[in-house]
Amino acid sequence: MLDVKELKLKALEIRKLTIEEIGHFGSGHIGGSMSIVELLTYLYYHEMRVDPTDVKKIDRDRLVCSKGHAGPAVYATLASKGYFPIELLMTLNQGGTTLPSHCDMTKTPGIDFTGGSLGQGFSAAVGIALGQKIQKIEANTFAIIGDGESQEGQIWEAAETAAQWKLGNLIAFTDFNKLQLDGPTSEIVGMDNIDTRWLGFNWHVQRINGHDFAQIDHAVQVAKTVTDRPSMIIMDTIKSYGFIPGEGITANHSMAFDTATAEKAVHDLYAREGVQE
Repeated sequence: MLDVKELKLKALEIRKLTIEEIGHFGSGHIGGSMSIVELLTYLYYHEMRVDPTDVKKIDRDRLVCSKGHAGPAVYATLASKGYFPIELLMTLNQGGTTLPSHCDMTKTPGIDFTGGSLGQGFSAAVGIALGQKIQKIEANTFAIIGDGESQEGQIWEAAETAAQWKLGNLIAFTDFNKLQLDGPTSEIVGMDNIDTRWLGFNWHVQRINGHDFAQIDHAVQVAKTVTDRPSMIIMDTIKSYGFIPGEGITANHSMAFDTATAEKAVHDLYAREGVQE
């Protein structure tokens, strides 16, 4: 049963950790990290079959965050789940860290594929899902891509391949926060017809509010019933959602801020949510 109240509290904790780790380093990809916190919370605390004590378990569900710059949110989620000590978050992007700016499967427990070179992680997710299908492993592969990333041709090569192989065990999400590094997607490569693009590649398509746990859950459960094609869940989100200083501004892809700003941002977030820190 979906416990929305509990998931909201967990998402608040993950947001806090994400803000703190970036603030401790002094800068980082806050915008696209914060916009997928509900999704990560839902996947790791409700949906995915994973075991932090057995990170290589063959029949586990896999997650590929192709938009690898959202690594800080992924790390915060993994730490909260017990993959590694929470204190390690304070080493984000520092020399010798196991938590580089972008997700790296060779460094961090729980990362299923390295992301960051946009488009490549999504291709890998297709390959992982195909491997599961060939080996008859009863598990799903989940992938997260960005709307700016969706301007990469590699995304669409992977999309047509996944449809050709009828990868019903591949469930992908587009973080449609409508902003990318250089500005609004509408001013760079318009994505207003993103739904029909995926339909044209023969994917099962749904569109939801990416900050609403009930909508995320419903979409994922529907996607799991679709076995003859891969599924794309387009999530309308707000970039930097929960990091109040970054909400509503264009330059929130990566931001510089110190620990004092981070502490105030966490305090203001908890106050806005009406939750005691």
